[in-house]
Amino acid sequence: MFAEERQRLVAARVAEAGRVSVTELADRFAVTTETVRRDLASLEQAGVLRRVHGGAVPADSVSTTETTLSERLVQHLPQKQLIAEAAAALIASSRPGSILLDAGSSTEALADVLLAQANGRRSNGEEQVVITNALPLADKLAGSSTHAVHLLGGRIRGLTRAAVGQETVDAVERLRPDLAFIGTNGVHEAFGLSTPDSEEAAVKEAFVRAARRVVVLADASKLGVETLVQFARLDQLDALVTDADPSPELAAALEKAGVEVVKAGNS
Repeated sequence: MFAEERQRLVAARVAEAGRVSVTELADRFAVTTETVRRDLASLEQAGVLRRVHGGAVPADSVSTTETTLSERLVQHLPQKQLIAEAAAALIASSRPGSILLDAGSSTEALADVLLAQANGRRSNGEEQVVITNALPLADKLAGSSTHAVHLLGGRIRGLTRAAVGQETVDAVERLRPDLAFIGTNGVHEAFGLSTPDSEEAAVKEAFVRAARRVVVLADASKLGVETLVQFARLDQLDALVTDADPSPELAAALEKAGVEVVKAGNS
């Protein structure tokens, strides 16, 4: 295969996956890691991608890049549905009295699954407490006869429609939910969980500290990614629900931290 053709395929793979590692590309194209690094250097110089530690990301993928909630709701829909169903299964198996739902498109998919399950069965009079800082999630679940919804106060951030700020953090610190589902913009073997906005990060950090058990929902595009603000270390997590196998580096870090990896769609 000529270098030009390989580089075209490398660029396509980066655009598709969101992040690729040098070792993955070397295996895929049966070349050395040195050859891959030269390809990445050429593509970066052409403005096609951006090199990061151990691999590459699309050129427009920077630590402060953040899409709106409406944009995220239509991205990776099949994967997020599988992740939401796997997360709902964790609720069914552990039967927590209270759950905390972070703001985000993956947690909103989980809210949709919970609502569908509630509509499919008759209420026995018992309500599960759901705490959230996300207006869309609270609105979806407020009419459910099986969920008692508590909406955290604070300043509403228009981009994510989530309550943020010190008022939100203070409210979380007075809670001890059984199970928290957290969204993230990146899951990295060294940097942990991160998000571009510092106020969102402060609320997520409070969620992680407050909950008895912390589960992260992240589709494959978030794996191996670092964004601007870290809000949790891997060893603060209990489980990661995702739709793809993490890279060897991330998988090793998760195992060392004692994080259970639940691959959605696996029977």
